[in-house]
Amino acid sequence: MAVPPYEMPEWQRRYQDLEAFRRVRNAERDYGRRLRQLARNIENMVRSYVEGHHDETEIQQVLGGYTAPHDLAGLASMLDRYSAILDPWAQSVALRFVVEVARRDQAAWATYAKTMSRALQQEIQTAPTGELLQRALAEQVSLIKSIPEQAAKRVHEIAVGNLYGGERYGDLIKVIMDQGQVSRNKATLIARTETARVSSLLTQTRATHVGGTHYIWSTVRDARVRESHRKMNGQTIAWDAPPSPDGPGVGPYHAGQIWNCRCFAIPIIPDRYPIAA
Repeated sequence: MAVPPYEMPEWQRRYQDLEAFRRVRNAERDYGRRLRQLARNIENMVRSYVEGHHDETEIQQVLGGYTAPHDLAGLASMLDRYSAILDPWAQSVALRFVVEVARRDQAAWATYAKTMSRALQQEIQTAPTGELLQRALAEQVSLIKSIPEQAAKRVHEIAVGNLYGGERYGDLIKVIMDQGQVSRNKATLIARTETARVSSLLTQTRATHVGGTHYIWSTVRDARVRESHRKMNGQTIAWDAPPSPDGPGVGPYHAGQIWNCRCFAIPIIPDRYPIAA
């Protein structure tokens, strides 16, 4: 159930006003910019390949009116190779992202702890976040490399469909070129989803480490908040019992821990940590 502000302790009201955890989401901007640059690189590769292989008249003369499926297979292979050589860059971008989210999360907790005791400040520093961050790093590298991988998979599907459907090459150009926009959309989705998810998991790890059992679900309170999450705003949630705002078909999750979610958790700290003098 929702917790009215007048029932909250003074320190929690002050902290809710600050919304320090919401600012952790600003890490999304740099990450999204880098991923969209990757998507633009893919778009440029696709455009260059298509422009170099779009002589429909010549293709029809050779194949009697059918497009060479191996022509698109070459593009798919090039995108796969691009994903393979991305590893060092992906590692660097993923590390930068994870470090930035962790830095912002730590700053949010530092703001939080100013209103609490020295004991809380010390306890927060010992939270076991290392394993979580290592796992997040590996996940981000995989997601980054998935952008060209999925573009390659889609081009391959187009090539196979063309083999059996016999579409004219010119009719496929727009479909192929659209993969650039698809890649940009995926880049934005990854940056938004992963920033919220990693920051939420960090909040959960630190909160439960200091004995926190509940948090307050908070939305960003704008017109884009999905209706199911709007209903969650202000509700007190147990860390060990994630809700199912979208029903059983989607499954339970905490604030910020599902695709495209911009919500965040305001942790409730146990009473054993008094307000700092």
